[in-house]
Amino acid sequence: MDVVNETIVRGIVVGVFAENCWVVGNRRTGEAICIDPGDQPDEVLALAKDMGVTIKAIANSHAHIDHILGVRGVQAATGASFLLHESDLDLLRNGWRGSVERFGLDETQAPPDPNGFVAGGDEVEVEGLKLQAIATPGHTPGSVSYYTEGLLFSGDTLFRGSIGRTDLPGGDYDEEMRSITNHLLALPEDTIVLPGHMEETTVAFERDHNPFVRDWTRRQREAAGE
Repeated sequence: MDVVNETIVRGIVVGVFAENCWVVGNRRTGEAICIDPGDQPDEVLALAKDMGVTIKAIANSHAHIDHILGVRGVQAATGASFLLHESDLDLLRNGWRGSVERFGLDETQAPPDPNGFVAGGDEVEVEGLKLQAIATPGHTPGSVSYYTEGLLFSGDTLFRGSIGRTDLPGGDYDEEMRSITNHLLALPEDTIVLPGHMEETTVAFERDHNPFVRDWTRRQREAAGE
């Protein structure tokens, strides 16, 4: 993924969890939003430099450890505002702690508190670029997806042929499926989906082929007596 109109988008896979961090910028203004800097902040910053943009905002889809460990480093280097849904604040502050010894993490990677909160319907904006926030709870209580110009950054809510796990604290399968079917799959079918892990997909492909979506749709129709 590279340029869509004036919007330039590139991703980098970071950390032991192979998380997709996305940098979305405007090639005219040179300002950018970083989505989910999960680790390796120096590499994220190098990517932005190679794109010719400066990160002015950090917009997280949620606060699981594999999406937040690079936040402090990116913010320290750029002064970018860090945004998160308020329902994930406790997860941000405490969820990473149990993984420090397990994964050999450095406690200096602990994320800062957000500079502000983002909710569904909000816009995250830098000069020349706006991302529409879509509340998609289920994977975590405060999961958010971001949409702009036919591109959907789905975090860990929707993957190619799969969905985000809901067996972790705060997860809710039914809520996640409602988020996917009522909001994400309501977007134009040619929307490109750029998830938090693995390869990209499209709304049309997930609507027609995702087994979780197909099973959920079938069960909803049966419950409605169709």
